[in-house]
Amino acid sequence: MGHIDQKLLPTAADVEAAVTRLKGVAVRTPLINTPVLDERLGARVFLKAEILQRTGSFKFRGAYNRISQIPAERRAAGVVAYSSGNHAQGVAAAAKLLGMPATIVMPDDAPKAKLSRTRALGAEVVTYDRVGGADRAAIAERIVKERGATLVPPYDDPQIIAGQGTIGVEIAEDLDRLGLKPDIVVVGASGGGLAAGVSLGIKSRAASARLFTAEPKDFDDTLRSFVRGERVANEKITGSICDALMSNTPGEWTFPINKELIGQGIAASDEEVATAVRYAFNELKLVVEPGGAIGLASLLAGKLDGIVDIRGKTVVAILSGGNVDPEMYAKLIAG
Repeated sequence: MGHIDQKLLPTAADVEAAVTRLKGVAVRTPLINTPVLDERLGARVFLKAEILQRTGSFKFRGAYNRISQIPAERRAAGVVAYSSGNHAQGVAAAAKLLGMPATIVMPDDAPKAKLSRTRALGAEVVTYDRVGGADRAAIAERIVKERGATLVPPYDDPQIIAGQGTIGVEIAEDLDRLGLKPDIVVVGASGGGLAAGVSLGIKSRAASARLFTAEPKDFDDTLRSFVRGERVANEKITGSICDALMSNTPGEWTFPINKELIGQGIAASDEEVATAVRYAFNELKLVVEPGGAIGLASLLAGKLDGIVDIRGKTVVAILSGGNVDPEMYAKLIAG
């Protein structure tokens, strides 16, 4: 892996430029506060509902920010992406809006809803055997070379990171209107694009905010990388209900930002995530996929206990996606 020049990393200015690009295109999703959650946690808790974003997850933001900057003469060749689902739909939707063809490389064990919805958005889907160890990046690169298309990475790209950062700006702005500042922000991490973007967006508006990444227990590469001070990989490839959060290692572009602006992580078990999905349904009336509930799960399970006292603080968790197969969702909410 090459070393990323720090001077090339995205900045708060890149996030602000993305805010302008996404205005009127991305949904400005609500920041939800409910008494039931405040009482449960003894804090002022806000949930950023990216489940209500175009395509049902935050991924549309980064995809549109990146794809909208492709020069006119390269647009006919289209875009290629690899994704377990949410980035796939984000890229497909952004490409469709911009009148460009999209090809998505997806694992054959991805949730059926994510496969079918990606196709429904007009993208061509090429599947690969994730369990068998097929290299999705190599498959995508081959298609890029054959067609002269543009690769849109899921997280390791400055403009993808900047697009996700618009979430951080919206959180800070919406809290400011209420006369509040975010004290603690919990953001899910896989490759780290959401975390990197949100940290840039939040820190530029609320420098004193403390951010934490949240990950599934056996896929806590970001947490372990923070501890080691360098990128480490997960031993497992599959085996979490959080299908959206199983990247092998933090990104080359994302980790330097997250190490500097976040630096601390927490992890929740599948059981704790299932409890959070159920809680969101029963108490909040919100449909959240397992990976999208990791921040809420970490708060409900008290993962910050002993690290930071959240009582009386303004706490934000991002509900990053709501694309879950109905069969799996029915099992989760039934308990």
